[in-house]
Amino acid sequence: MSRIQLVTQAAAIGESQALLGQIHGAFGATPNMFRAVANSPAALKSLWGSFGALGGGVISAQLGEQIAVAVADRNACNYCLAAHTALGRKAGVSAADMAAAQAGESSDPPTAAALRFALKVVDERGQVDAADVQVLRDAGFDDQHIVEILAHVALNLFTNYVNVAFDVPVDFPSVKLRAAA
Repeated sequence: MSRIQLVTQAAAIGESQALLGQIHGAFGATPNMFRAVANSPAALKSLWGSFGALGGGVISAQLGEQIAVAVADRNACNYCLAAHTALGRKAGVSAADMAAAQAGESSDPPTAAALRFALKVVDERGQVDAADVQVLRDAGFDDQHIVEILAHVALNLFTNYVNVAFDVPVDFPSVKLRAAA
């Protein structure tokens, strides 16, 4: 049971009501995570805006979802792991590739480099060095891609923390977390 209220569109205040309508339209339902964040119109606007902005960025939806499952697994976020596994499959990533990404792995060298970097950012709390960034450049990413990889990590940290801290009920098909790292 959620530790905070899950706001319905009808009960939402301010901008949250319209944003929840947009979210419902995009997903065909209103995921519980957004209903939790809707307690703050400013936080919901930030979250939904970030999803929209990054969705229009240079990082593909497939790589974005692979980063999301790697970060979710590392942070033991059942909600995000389930949601992004479903979204990754919808974006065309195979079940095997999503499972590999959950472990921070990929047979595609650029994807593997991005996942390793994302997890290093999480594990080291952003304390990466020039060599870590160079690995991404060597894998074919330019500075725009590299900044967006970091932005995906940051967005997923926020959503992981919302779901874990507030114990938001998972409303996507369950995915098993890997063994604790």
